Amino acid sequence: MVTGRLEARSRAETQALIKVLGGSATSSVSGRTDYLGAGADPGSKLDAARRHNVGILNDEAFHARIGGALAR
Repeated sequence: MVTGRLEARSRAETQALIKVLGGSATSSVSGRTDYLGAGADPGSKLDAARRHNVGILNDEAFHARIGGALAR
């Protein structure tokens, strides 16, 4: 799940990258969501992620997490 304005790439590009790496990019946050990639001005999805105890990644944390996967 990705929300807000991202710095490194567009939301669509980020969602495509998540899928290439074997994840799924959904349109809503639920208890089954593992992480929320949150850019600037994330809105209500950030609140939903907090309610569901979903891990929240900013741009830097997202790129750190996928860095190893891209190096393979």
